Amino acid sequence: MTIPLASGEPGTQNAYWAHPASQLLTEYHTNAGGLSATNARERLAKAGPNTIGRRSRTTAIGTFARQFRNPLVLILIFAAIVSATVGDISDALIISLIVLASCVLSFSQEYRASKTMESLRRTISTKATVVRDGKELAVPVEDVVPGDIVKLSAGNLIPADGVILDSRDFNVSEAALTGETFPVVKSAGETSADATLGQRTNVVFTGTSVRSGTATVLTTRTGGTTEFASIAAAIERQAPETGFAKGIRRFGTLMTEVMLAIVIVVFVANLLLHRPLIESLLFSLALAVGLTPELLPAIISVTLARGARAMAKNGVIVRKLEAIENLGSMDILCTDKTGTLTEGVIHLDGCFDSEGQTSSDVTLWATLNATLQTGLANPLDDAIALAAKDANLSQYSKVDEIPYDFIRKRLTVVIREATQPTSDLMICKGAVSNVLAICSCVLNGQQSEALDDTRRKHIDEKFQAWSAQGFRVLGLAVRRIDRQAAYRRQDETGLAFAGFLLFLDPPKSGVAETLSALSARGIAIKVITGDNRYVARHLAAAIGIKVGRVMTGEELSHMTKDGLLRLAPKTDLFVEIDPNQKERIIEALRRHGHVVGYMGDGINDAPALHEADIGISVDTAVDVAREAADMILLKQDLGVLLRGIDDGRRTFSNTMKYVSITTSANFGNMISMACASLFLPFLPLLAKQILLNNLLSSVPSLAIAGDNVDPEQVEIPRRWDIGQVRRFMVSFGLVSSAFDFLTFGFLLLAMHATADTFRTAWFVESLITQLAIVLVVRTHMAFWKSRPSPMLTMLTLGIALLAVVFPYLPFAAWFGFIALPLPIVAGLLAISILYVIVSEATKRWFFARGREAHLRRTTKRRGLPRH
Repeated sequence: MTIPLASGEPGTQNAYWAHPASQLLTEYHTNAGGLSATNARERLAKAGPNTIGRRSRTTAIGTFARQFRNPLVLILIFAAIVSATVGDISDALIISLIVLASCVLSFSQEYRASKTMESLRRTISTKATVVRDGKELAVPVEDVVPGDIVKLSAGNLIPADGVILDSRDFNVSEAALTGETFPVVKSAGETSADATLGQRTNVVFTGTSVRSGTATVLTTRTGGTTEFASIAAAIERQAPETGFAKGIRRFGTLMTEVMLAIVIVVFVANLLLHRPLIESLLFSLALAVGLTPELLPAIISVTLARGARAMAKNGVIVRKLEAIENLGSMDILCTDKTGTLTEGVIHLDGCFDSEGQTSSDVTLWATLNATLQTGLANPLDDAIALAAKDANLSQYSKVDEIPYDFIRKRLTVVIREATQPTSDLMICKGAVSNVLAICSCVLNGQQSEALDDTRRKHIDEKFQAWSAQGFRVLGLAVRRIDRQAAYRRQDETGLAFAGFLLFLDPPKSGVAETLSALSARGIAIKVITGDNRYVARHLAAAIGIKVGRVMTGEELSHMTKDGLLRLAPKTDLFVEIDPNQKERIIEALRRHGHVVGYMGDGINDAPALHEADIGISVDTAVDVAREAADMILLKQDLGVLLRGIDDGRRTFSNTMKYVSITTSANFGNMISMACASLFLPFLPLLAKQILLNNLLSSVPSLAIAGDNVDPEQVEIPRRWDIGQVRRFMVSFGLVSSAFDFLTFGFLLLAMHATADTFRTAWFVESLITQLAIVLVVRTHMAFWKSRPSPMLTMLTLGIALLAVVFPYLPFAAWFGFIALPLPIVAGLLAISILYVIVSEATKRWFFARGREAHLRRTTKRRGLPRH
């Protein structure tokens, strides 16, 4: 059998899972000591990077070419071709230059934004543990090659397809590949050549994850040759549409409907008025382009990339740009308590026997269990090991281990002592109730007594008392067992309850102030924890969370979907929650209409992170959680997240500024132009003049991404509201049109302007008013009280000055402009000043109505907790 090293070579369908591991090691020219570094480099060069599909690499040429796939650009190119065909070479040249300038502007912004995101993503690349030159080391997943020996443990994403060489209680979640909900037990061995994916119990696959246990795997397939590669495209197509993308899509639909209506009416009307066909067609196409905010994709890319860059400086790495909008819209944050609300540095406070007395035996047994286990790393074991760092354990050796899993909620280590030649000692620790479930007696000093109801009640009372004081309490049990070759879960029975382990994780400094700041921004905190109700209540009281309702995992398990939908928004603490219940809670809150963030870093947080509108994890999280998250915090701190929320809201605010500015100005001007074309004996603007106006008015918008944002814009969650966009467009568009008609009257009735004078004057007035509206609608405050960014100020004033002097420039005649008399210039400036005053008054009226509507919606909302 020939084992291929690169995608596409013959033999990729060979049933490697049906062959002995020893044969595979020989054919892949590797062994338990792994590949050499030199061999690994050679294989990487041959097989290529371990990535699925084409690499997401941004090139300048590709980005620039994409600008010409825009339908609006294609319309303009068509218009240029039509002009050249009918012999109007100058118009064709001018339109082509405007198209090129617009594409260059869009390209420069998009390319810089994409490069920014690539650099940010490189900082959070996933690693895999491989054996190279006999040593374990972490390498980027992209560098894993066929023949690599990979070490896997709970929480790892599986980086490549491979055959299991050795495993220990190894369970893998294959839902992403097979749809199987429950973890699948995997072990070394052979399966039949015709086994289906689900039947290959000796093989692991790219894109799946380790639920529990450990394994050593020989890599057989990477990149495009993996099983997951064949379904990656389908999975990508099934990705749900984000709220941000939905808002953009609905906005695009709105603008398309308006554009088509205006263009068709204007084109048909001009033909009925016996205007030239080509001239009418070019005018109608220019209207379509003038109405549409064609720089919106570039502006969004730049704004979001700038927001991602700002968030990175504050310790938040954005994996998906659209998540920034969701972060700004979030009104509920669900989080665990450990490390987020607490310090996350857990201290072992004491080891006590069943009567609550300090016990050296319990301390020793806990130390052996914590230091000899090799499964899922956790802070509780680290705390035990730190407290007993000077203990001498040389006389004890580990025989076996039954790793922790989230169903049993306990971990068992079997040790052997030199002084006990015929038996081993089984030491089990875990959640008190889960440990008691496998106990038949209790140790009282050196004596063993039956575990009756009285004893159980006594143990439970101690557990509750310590928990109410804020301690996290684990139980510990032991059993002497005759020596045997291997131990399994079935051996966890008949143990003696030995005592308690008490841990303390104090509230994080400043967390109460951070929660208050989140509440002030309209974000409610809901704690979802596996800890018991007593610990959770104690913490809530310590950090100032007023608890109205507590829901336990037991209650939730008996609750219908509608019942949870009704109660979830009213619940502050979800306690004793099983990992698979987290997703149900998030789903219920989202169905209630909330934008929900979920913060998690564990193996079982991945489904909840996927379900949430905004999944948040930390840089130290397990691979599964990091890959499921939309954002990664470089520090597990709500203060870092708070700054990220402010950055997200500023980013969303600046995105909506561009939408507001372009829709209000463009809609009004295009309506005015369409109406004017119907009663004027000439076209109000030539196609090239419309396009030049649109290009120049878009230039200041490039600085919107870095504009200053008023404090009130970050105070409350904000969402796309297409209804408000429509109302804003109509309200300000009508104001703009009213002043356009005032300008028409001034030019035709007072100044008796010719066609060229009219076009030149209206071009100047239209451009100035579009620039003025930038400064007015960019803020909800009075525009003179809100300072725009220096770049926005400079570009706006610069283009305004260019608008005034443009008719006097040597090349103005190319565009059909002539020099304007001073009285016309003065009249245009007066109309523009009056327009600013009326627009400012309209803005106050519009946003005052919006605030009243928001207050009414807030008053009707039920279920948000109060802090």
